[in-house]
Amino acid sequence: MTIPADLTTYWTSVESPIGPLLLTAAPDGALTSLSVPGQKGGRIVRADWRHDPGPFRSAREQLDAYFAADLKEFTLRLRSDGTAFRERVWAALDSVPYGATTTYGEVAARVGASRMAVRAVGGAVGANPLLIVRPCHRVIGADGSLTGYAGGLDRKVRLLTLEGVLPTPPV
Repeated sequence: MTIPADLTTYWTSVESPIGPLLLTAAPDGALTSLSVPGQKGGRIVRADWRHDPGPFRSAREQLDAYFAADLKEFTLRLRSDGTAFRERVWAALDSVPYGATTTYGEVAARVGASRMAVRAVGGAVGANPLLIVRPCHRVIGADGSLTGYAGGLDRKVRLLTLEGVLPTPPV
């Protein structure tokens, strides 16, 4: 079966300090996912995807700058596909600045959800298809605990350390 060009998913892999990153994009170049190996709900390469690093040049450059601590805010075209509630939560993540954290309760308040919706917010944060560039790693528990992260708690610690939220461990 031939996939129409307008439905083609492009992919590439980018090496990073937290391991290989799998990036996917729509035909127009909008980044549609960023996954890490072992990620809960993460993507894996499918046979009908087209490997092409071309659409990811800007993403690669910005990720390199981020990991070098030279970039504080991504300026990539993103496209996600979620429920209206998830899209609101993901948009709220985009507003959490580099070097800062927020709580699930604060995200719930930002999207107009009740404090009782914290679990639903947690589900939406955990389903974020764009790790790192949509900073779900900046969401922590109300008590300051580093709650789960779809990419693994060790990666969350490394990202928050890179951003200066957590102290750099002694060598």
